[in-house]
This record gives sequence, C-alpha cells and structure tokens, in this order.
Amino acid sequence: MGYYLIVTDTEGTERVYFNGLRDSIKGLVGDKLIIKVVETKNRTMIKEAKEFLSELPQYAEPWIVFDKDKNTKFDKIIEEAENEGVKVAWSNPCIEVWFNAYFGKIPNCQDSVSCCNTFSNEYKKNVGQEYHKADDKLYAKLYENGDETKAIYIADKKIKEHFRTGSLLPSEMIPSTTMYKLVEEIKGKI
Repeated sequence: MGYYLIVTDTEGTERVYFNGLRDSIKGLVGDKLIIKVVETKNRTMIKEAKEFLSELPQYAEPWIVFDKDKNTKFDKIIEEAENEGVKVAWSNPCIEVWFNAYFGKIPNCQDSVSCCNTFSNEYKKNVGQEYHKADDKLYAKLYENGDETKAIYIADKKIKEHFRTGSLLPSEMIPSTTMYKLVEEIKGKI
C-alpha cells in the first residue's frame, strides 16, 4: 500500500473523479492507501508535486494529471515531469477521452469541445442523466454504468495503436489518454 499525491490543473473534474475513486476503495484498504488531490496551474504542477513530496515524504507516489486542451507546452511538461521522477497521467484532448472508454470506445475527437459533447451524449445514454464536470458522484456513476477493466484495455490499446502508426509524442496522439495507468496502479493495490 502507499500514498498518492495527485496534482492537477483543473478546478473540478479530475479532483472529483479521483476523490470518488479514493472513496470507492476506502473500505477495502482502510487508511493504508491515501490519495490526496491538489489543484494548481499547469505550469507549476511539477514544482507543486515535488514541494509536497519534500514536505510530506510519506507521499511516495507523486503524479500530475492534466489535459492537452490548448496547452502548447504539453509534451515539454510530460518530459520534464518524467525527468524529475514525477509520473504523468495525461489526456489528449481532454479527460473525457478516458471517461468515454468506460462506455466501450474512444471516439475520434480532435478537440476538447467535440470530446466533451460526445461524452455528454454517451453519459446521458448510459447513466440517464446530464453530465456535470464537477459531479461528486462522477466516479461512482462511471464505475457503476460502465466497465473500468474494459476502459483500461481500450485506453492501452489506443496508445499502442498511436505508436504503431508513428505518433510518438503525446501531443500527436489524438485522441488518447494515460489515465488508465494511474487507475490501474491504484486499483492494483487493493
């Protein structure tokens, strides 16, 4: 078991998703697995992760979580984080790529707006409600109405497909996500 520090650049979606994941496994692992989510600006995510790590050394797994969206330094941030020993879970163009995988596919969305719209439609069809980015029950609704194991498989397969076709930079891998790596790692601790 361990401690996870997740630093994100969002005001809601990633935070509510990971808080929901944390709450869903709390009874299974007690206090042995702690997930702490911190919000900051994307240009300071790595610095924040390292500062928290130095202040609270029990946080053994620092991760940054962020979207490509309109981020022009996307690849640079990923490379810098990895060089600094901070793991990265990214989505291109947005986290809704990962959420779509819960419902069995990663649609070919080239921008955040179309990705969010596509996911909103899938969410309503599968959950029976409108999608709200800051819904505290987001993780639970995805987990209960989708298939997390299949989502991990689909996201991994999509990354491998991009590599096969010569897309080597995360900014070129549209659509794709590595969120599955963090979720799979956390769930693997149960």
